[in-house]
Amino acid sequence: MTDTQTFDYLIVGAGSAGCVLADRLSADGRFSVCLLEFGGSDRSPLIRMPAALSIPMGMKRYDWGLYSEPEPGLNGRRLHHARGKVVGGSSSINGMAWVRGSAGDFDDWAARGATGWDYAHVLPYFRRAEDCLYGADDYRATGGPVGVCNGNGMANPLYRAFIEAGAQAGYGHTTDYNGHRQEGFGRMDMSVRDGERCSTARAYLEPARRRPNLQVIRHALAERILLDGHRATGLVYRRGGRSHRLQARREVILAASAFNSPKLLMLSGIGPAAHLREHGIEVVHDLPGVGANLQDHLEIWVQHTCRRPISLNGRLGALSKLGIGARWLLRRDGLGASNQFEANGYIRSRAGLRYPDIQFHFLPGAIAYDGSSAAPGHGFQAHLGPNKPDSRGHVRLRPTDPQSAPVLTFNYLQEDADREAFRTGLRLTREIFAQPALDDYRGEELSPGPAVTTDDEIDAWVAEHAETAYHPCSTCRMGTDDLAVVDPACRVHGIGNLRVVDSSIMPRLTCGNINAPTIMLAEKAADAILGRPPLAPTDVPVHEPPAWQTRQRTSTPKRPLAD
Repeated sequence: MTDTQTFDYLIVGAGSAGCVLADRLSADGRFSVCLLEFGGSDRSPLIRMPAALSIPMGMKRYDWGLYSEPEPGLNGRRLHHARGKVVGGSSSINGMAWVRGSAGDFDDWAARGATGWDYAHVLPYFRRAEDCLYGADDYRATGGPVGVCNGNGMANPLYRAFIEAGAQAGYGHTTDYNGHRQEGFGRMDMSVRDGERCSTARAYLEPARRRPNLQVIRHALAERILLDGHRATGLVYRRGGRSHRLQARREVILAASAFNSPKLLMLSGIGPAAHLREHGIEVVHDLPGVGANLQDHLEIWVQHTCRRPISLNGRLGALSKLGIGARWLLRRDGLGASNQFEANGYIRSRAGLRYPDIQFHFLPGAIAYDGSSAAPGHGFQAHLGPNKPDSRGHVRLRPTDPQSAPVLTFNYLQEDADREAFRTGLRLTREIFAQPALDDYRGEELSPGPAVTTDDEIDAWVAEHAETAYHPCSTCRMGTDDLAVVDPACRVHGIGNLRVVDSSIMPRLTCGNINAPTIMLAEKAADAILGRPPLAPTDVPVHEPPAWQTRQRTSTPKRPLAD
């Protein structure tokens, strides 16, 4: 083992949270910070070009290549769970959807024991992170690190037709789902600046790397946390075939993902005692919630043929792709500058809910998310995601070699309520697609298809076709109960000088994509780590649907589907 280096703060994982922490903790020059990352550079055009998002997701160079165990609720299928193995982490390979979640999501966090994480207290940190192209107001901000825009401004008419169809179905418009009102249909935000992906590597780490008090070590695999009794003192990592040791004067911070943060805790003797003993690991601290409570969003794609030749399916040929790429390389604009998800919607699945629980992303094409397949001719699709699943899984260890992938068991669709959510969601989606705004474009339903109508048929189709939305979280859940792993300051219960700051600490999934909330978590945690008072809470009004106790939507659809 080489000589030991010492820093004030050690951060494991240069991802969506780790890059934020590295920037904020090193900003004033008082503290030395070391950031460990197993992956390499994020500077490839395949990462920087928004339209190329599906390519790095499947590349061994950039993706950890993790798979779930066979899932009984998905007919025994094993789902690929792309996680970024690159500077910027999953913010360098994700779909760039910028979705904060609803105000109710964060009030729910606080009610579950995450004191100080209600909407009024997290909104200032969302604003601090953001440089919103549309300008600042009580909800949005300019001048922050992460560029937020709408891509190409919904130039394809299918986007606006989908938004209008959602309004005609009774859900209304929202001018800003990240602002006053989430519920409804409107433009979708993406983390893109000047035509390029705005990952946390680009937004936070690039400006910070010039500081002499910040050191970034790439291709470094964290093996275990060094402990002195119940106090973290450093890390052991492997690089270039050799083990190295780092000491922390102040704290060790795990920002290694919902999969790797619990894995590293368990490898270090912190976790469910019986499971650690099964693997011959000395139990330092019995913390049963480590690796438990795993949650994720599943989604399905509802596809139609398009009667007009205007969809992205017409731009999938080699020459067309070459032209899109060349234009982007020269000008950073055109189709290459967008993730193509420029319209979205949020609805409540039933009366009695104050906030949405179903999310739609709209794509003016009928194409698999990873680009692996496309419908013949022209088409369009909505990605339907029930966003409040009840099913829970877990992360467990394989043999104690830290290079072994963890065991990922999600138990998708284990709960009856989750299967019912897809049945309801599909029927509501079909009603939206049947509205007059789409009459000029709507052809036959390709997927699931007209033969899938009964509960049993829908259940069987979802089990065979649902895919992950890549939103794993909650395996080191924040709270104060016996199964919580960190407290509201992100400190690991029972272990001094050790925190976890990433999506693993979310008490529950938000209604939407989780990259923006993960960045917010790191922004807020940075103040706690530095001992600064939190930003003052922002008390602003949020939309409450009229008669939400008794109505599933705000108005009667123009064209309801027959029962």
